[in-house]
Amino acid sequence: MNRLLVLARHGQSEWNLKNLFTGWKDPGLTALGIEEARNAGRRLKEMGVQFDVAFTSDLSRAQATCKLILEEIGQPDLKTIANQALNERDYGDLSGLNKDDARARWGEEQVHVWRRSYDVPPPGGESLKDTVARVLPYYIREILPRVMRGERVLVAAHGNSLRALVMVLDGLTSETIPSLELATGIPLVYTLNEDTTVAGKQVLEG
Repeated sequence: MNRLLVLARHGQSEWNLKNLFTGWKDPGLTALGIEEARNAGRRLKEMGVQFDVAFTSDLSRAQATCKLILEEIGQPDLKTIANQALNERDYGDLSGLNKDDARARWGEEQVHVWRRSYDVPPPGGESLKDTVARVLPYYIREILPRVMRGERVLVAAHGNSLRALVMVLDGLTSETIPSLELATGIPLVYTLNEDTTVAGKQVLEG
């Protein structure tokens, strides 16, 4: 499997469970989140996948997920590079708030715009467009060249930072990307062509 790129959203976090806006806050994984990460590793192991390098964010839920995946495939000591460029979208003033409480404070429609629009940021935070502008240069500079050299690369990160990558890989637009949801702990397995376009994609569910 040359030019292999695997994207994995972290397992369920404690704040996912509590329905809180998380962003750059740093809660750990729940017991379910740990199991989701291990299951992701088991599915990759069943495919016979081995990696040359892993990338993750500065946040512990992504780092723990990365570590658990690598343990399951028998590569616990694999070189892993952490960078805040891969952090979750910063939800600013919404961070730590219950989503229902946020709707009560600002109204359902406004919160929906902040969550689902492409370019409208919440107060003090980032829009998805801002997140794309942060993630893509790092991907182009640090991750993609390794894939194109034939290295097999794991990226364990977050729903929005990974949506930025999926947007490019799958050819989505600013109109279609906001509706895309990435499930926790479900690896997306890409193989790339010589021109960096996608040759194949598998979603390792179940």
